[in-house]
Amino acid sequence: MTTKTIVIGCDNAAVGLKQELIKVMEQEGVAYEDVGVTDTSDQTYYPLVAERVCQAIIASGYQKEGILICGTGLGMAITANKFPGILAGVCHDSFSAERLRLSNDGNLLCMGARVIGPELAKKILREWLSLQYKPDGPSQPKVDAMRAIDEQHRK
Repeated sequence: MTTKTIVIGCDNAAVGLKQELIKVMEQEGVAYEDVGVTDTSDQTYYPLVAERVCQAIIASGYQKEGILICGTGLGMAITANKFPGILAGVCHDSFSAERLRLSNDGNLLCMGARVIGPELAKKILREWLSLQYKPDGPSQPKVDAMRAIDEQHRK
């Protein structure tokens, strides 16, 4: 399991799933910070929650990672990938979670509460948390290219 603190957030469509994932992190001894939302009546737009999570990761010097959950995970991932140094992907199966981590150095896992059920989401979370990117592996040139493109377009 990861030793990094996980910053987790969701919109009102995913409060229940977020609570389930927090239980998993507590069982696994993973440190986390919940940045909201905490109630289904909270109408905070998902991009604002994504911003909170990304800003916390950036402020930590990328020592923290993140999880974002909304109805589909798509809007969260789109928003998250606007932030420098964030590599977010939507995962609705274990193989995608594995590849997000091992092939893409993904530091932010996104899921959709309206797309997958809680048991699959827990399995995906455990998969992602259990893996660590290897910077000397065959994917490093591709990750370097992604980061270079990101840097080029931020100027």
